[in-house]
Amino acid sequence: MTLPVLSLRPYTLATLRAALAAGWQMACRTRILSFLYALPFALLGVLMFVLLHGQGLLPFVLAAAGGFMLFGPVMLAGFFGIARAAERGEPPGPGAIAAGFFQAAPALWVLALVCLLLFLIFATDAAILYSYMVGGTPFTFAHVPERALEASRFAFWAGVSGCFIAALVYVVTAFSVPLLAERRAELVPAVVCSVRLVFGNPGPALVWAGILGVLGVGSALLLPLFPFVLPWLAYAGRELVRQVVVAGDEKIY
Repeated sequence: MTLPVLSLRPYTLATLRAALAAGWQMACRTRILSFLYALPFALLGVLMFVLLHGQGLLPFVLAAAGGFMLFGPVMLAGFFGIARAAERGEPPGPGAIAAGFFQAAPALWVLALVCLLLFLIFATDAAILYSYMVGGTPFTFAHVPERALEASRFAFWAGVSGCFIAALVYVVTAFSVPLLAERRAELVPAVVCSVRLVFGNPGPALVWAGILGVLGVGSALLLPLFPFVLPWLAYAGRELVRQVVVAGDEKIY
């Protein structure tokens, strides 16, 4: 399969606003299926919270919620399948989700393995920090008033560690995952494209990273919001890439 030559456009805060607006429209247009697709991940989050709290590891919920953002980008392929079906005027169904994954470039799974590896590194680091700062004594909601300082220290240092890994994942995947999910580029050009778009537009890129981080991690902690926020961000990311990566005469290598 011969892929089209792509070129990059600069983007601004206005571009981000337009992408968020378009993403919200698509999320509303496909709200039932988008909600149902995101719901199992929210339920998985509930199960994770119950298990961690039951084991007396309540502060670790913060690290787990942040860690989700490291491998969450792979889920975008399903949302992109829903969006493509809606754009073709087809009633989106479960087949659209499956088609999104089947139509994605195989290299997407290579990137998924890299994200998983980075998540495991972060989880290991967070576990080590937890053992030093909180220890093996059970920590549940009942212990929050008397041990809030321990939890705060752990959350801070786990956040510092996680921010470094999250920044790496963001630079590599922010634009490459949508390109791979829609088979618009191979692995190396997609990653190069993502890196160039992030470092070439530092201001808007930081704002977009902040939006993804605050809304993504926030909804992962406030799980009832998750099935609504995740589709919105997924479709907004798709629209953003469509606006800044276009067919042109500049080959991305």
